[in-house]
Amino acid sequence: MNSPRFYCPEALASGENLALPDDAARHAVRALRLRVGDSLCLFDGAGGEYAARIVSIDRAHVRVEVGTHLADERESPLAITLVQALQSGDKMDLTVQKAVELGVARIQPVLSRRSIVRLDGERAARRVEHWRGVVASACEQCGRNRLPAVDELHGLERWLVQPAAAGVRRLMLAPGAAHTLASLPAPQAGERIELLIGAEGGLAPEEMRAATLAGFVGVRLGPRVLRTETAGLAALAAMQCLWGDFMYSTPAPSPKLATGHV
Repeated sequence: MNSPRFYCPEALASGENLALPDDAARHAVRALRLRVGDSLCLFDGAGGEYAARIVSIDRAHVRVEVGTHLADERESPLAITLVQALQSGDKMDLTVQKAVELGVARIQPVLSRRSIVRLDGERAARRVEHWRGVVASACEQCGRNRLPAVDELHGLERWLVQPAAAGVRRLMLAPGAAHTLASLPAPQAGERIELLIGAEGGLAPEEMRAATLAGFVGVRLGPRVLRTETAGLAALAAMQCLWGDFMYSTPAPSPKLATGHV
């Protein structure tokens, strides 16, 4: 991962000569000051990555020659969906970015009763596209070759009435809950996790009741109340320590749990 990494949304193949996407080209030329002949790494989100080399630069337009495909994967063995209530300001961007670094497989943004920001229609669609861009940038930085999905924004209580998929463990952070993550058994092979995090002020009592009816189990993270931008990330890190790839002293084996869920 020493070469600069760039996400290309179109399918890649060895031997191709192609133009980098405009944003990637501008970053390569203006920020990284790459030159003809420099090496880089490309990935298309479908798995693995490609060695590549710059063959021409015309202002901010960069063409590259795609080389060998490397079947490297850096996915977590845990398939976790972060169900995150909409946060205000830059908090949501930070949560999305860091959740990708921590190995989350999917992000489901939801609008809760205590969400300060209210989005709907076209504004919500634009925001989801923005978060997908944050995901791609985070994957470039952290070395992931598969992009976690960001689903459309839904109202939390409407989302909760949808039937849960089979093989999913549902958890929500709740101060004072009877359970801790350490008290729960490790996920079984193929079992996925949905982690629900409230907005500023946490989940409203009505939302917690609805989540409980939908199969979510409350868990606590120590005796302190964590802010919304801390809670989900702390829980993801704790899961990776207890059950995921933070526990490996050497690179983890190729993951199986996350396959097909990113």
